[in-house]
Amino acid sequence: MATQETATASPRAHVLEWAPVVCKASNVNASLSDLVRARVGRVADPHTGQDLDAAGAVRGVGVDGDRVAVAVALGYPAAGWHQALAREVEAAAREVEGVAAATVEVTSRVHAHQVRSGLTPLPEVKNIVAVASGKGGVGKSTTAVNLALALAAEGASVGVLDADIYGPSIPKMLGFSGRPDSPDGKTIVPARAHGLQGMSIGMLVGEETPMIWRGPMVTQALDQLLNATRWDGLDYLVIDLPPGTGDIHLSLAQKVPVSGAVIVTTPQEIATLDARKALKMFEKVEVPVLGIVENMAVHVCSNCGHAEHVFGEGGGAWMAQEYGVPLLGSLPLDIRIREQADSGAPSVAADAGSDLAQAYRAIARRTAARLSLQAKNKRIGFPNIVVQDT
Repeated sequence: MATQETATASPRAHVLEWAPVVCKASNVNASLSDLVRARVGRVADPHTGQDLDAAGAVRGVGVDGDRVAVAVALGYPAAGWHQALAREVEAAAREVEGVAAATVEVTSRVHAHQVRSGLTPLPEVKNIVAVASGKGGVGKSTTAVNLALALAAEGASVGVLDADIYGPSIPKMLGFSGRPDSPDGKTIVPARAHGLQGMSIGMLVGEETPMIWRGPMVTQALDQLLNATRWDGLDYLVIDLPPGTGDIHLSLAQKVPVSGAVIVTTPQEIATLDARKALKMFEKVEVPVLGIVENMAVHVCSNCGHAEHVFGEGGGAWMAQEYGVPLLGSLPLDIRIREQADSGAPSVAADAGSDLAQAYRAIARRTAARLSLQAKNKRIGFPNIVVQDT
């Protein structure tokens, strides 16, 4: 079992003309290596807002005569960007005088990042990302599952936890069917679909069974779903929160090692009013807000192509600026998103090459990149040890 300190390399590393080279111990080559490292270190990462040097992403430069090899390791999954980054780094290296050819290797590694003081990351889960809205009807659950799918498409191991006990929708959206297995009667094996691991109260009760529970029972159910599920080596666990800022949100923030939160809103002022409450709640409980996703930003008519801002314009950008957090991306009001989620294959899974899938993947890269800027978490959870006289 991987510890929380272990960095896992993405299986989707991109290599441009990689060939082994030898760094000769000469002053000329040492100088050339330094020059190349300095130049490629200035290449900007649009997802973090830093250059590669500030992010510590330039892991090595090898020199063989007038040929150089550069190794870059990002701190977040970005398989969809590896190729473009490799080309940019290659071009930067070749700008250095004395370099005739450059080869570049780009990989991604995901670490566990700091959580609230006094909490320890879960076994087998490096980072927990909560998706909240403060208001229903803004497409939060659809955004959460597509974010999870996009993180997986970028090279990460991802799970989804449906924290909406009263109105679970994740099983329908991801096509989960049947009751989950429990090999020991105490723990639960997560469902799997589209490369994701998932768990929801909706998998344990009938589809039409109402959960008529008071607050304490709901928070206890969430705790069991989170801690009794046999998550398997996750880089990210995306938690889809219910609307509002109630018992579940408070319990999650205080007792669950959440690494960061994503706020989903539509542009209209009524939606941003409630989204702001969700954002302030996370600030008060010391959970970093990674950014805002503006959903249903614009509708483009499928017949005539006319674009119309049905729910207003610029609300997400205004909110991001007001609270000093990034706007992770804007998504359209598109019938395909609804149809694909209803069919059990959300947009990223249904059509990986579509404009919608690429929009979600861009949001996923920015989300993970923002999280990668936080300090690493070196705490490891150990079981309780009881010493008894025998």
